[in-house]
Amino acid sequence: MPNQNYNRKQASQYDKIIKENLEVTLPVIIRDVLGLNILLSEELPDDVQHTKERKPDALKKVTDTDGNTYVLQVEFQVEDEKEMVYRMAEYNIMLMRRYQLPIKQYVVFLKDTSPIMPTSLETEHLKFDFMLIRISEASYKLFLRSNNPEVKMLGILGNFGKEDSYKAVKSIIDGIQSITKGDFAESRYFKQLRIFVQLRSNVEQQFEKAMETVTKFFKEENDFLYRKGEEKKSHAVVENLIVKLGLTDEQAAEVAEVDLAYVKKVRAELSGK
Repeated sequence: MPNQNYNRKQASQYDKIIKENLEVTLPVIIRDVLGLNILLSEELPDDVQHTKERKPDALKKVTDTDGNTYVLQVEFQVEDEKEMVYRMAEYNIMLMRRYQLPIKQYVVFLKDTSPIMPTSLETEHLKFDFMLIRISEASYKLFLRSNNPEVKMLGILGNFGKEDSYKAVKSIIDGIQSITKGDFAESRYFKQLRIFVQLRSNVEQQFEKAMETVTKFFKEENDFLYRKGEEKKSHAVVENLIVKLGLTDEQAAEVAEVDLAYVKKVRAELSGK
């Protein structure tokens, strides 16, 4: 039971990240991973049925470049779920009934393992199947071409090919860092990236090694900014002690707890104004 709860918690983490970034990442996934050329796209309500516990991850009415209009459903899956085929079949019937349009369904598998979940059903009166796509078969460079950090992040789930894994991971980290504005946003993306790394085999060590270069940079930068800030504060204190209180250099140095030479430097700057 504890292991089951842990797996459920992990799955919810991936699900949360996917949903947060879906608006930006979905068009790239549709084009580069699913290989669909969509001309028009319209969001559809995801409340397919009120009694269902889970809503579709992505549901759109689309028209492709050949003029075909259909309902497109995309699900993102971490676990190799043997019951997935029944869930997709349920969606298929409900969507067909509601929209009276052809239905195309894709499950994008996020781990770098080979899923064995059934993708088709066939009985005497029913024949059904859905497309199962492994994101690890798509080149990670497809995602690095994007100018969005959310898309670049997906590179960690892609295929490194013959590329050295450390080099590939480092290029993903550098790519995210180069286009992200602000420490808060960068921290958010790197936290999400760290979670995605858990879906890859034998990459965590390279990721931690590559992240060391980033954290060292930020530590040095933050230390530098801290020193600059402290220097500004000290300068203002010493200036006030000299101008407003008329203290001598020795007195100002003692009160401000700075070197005498620093006080003399501030006094010289004031004299030059």
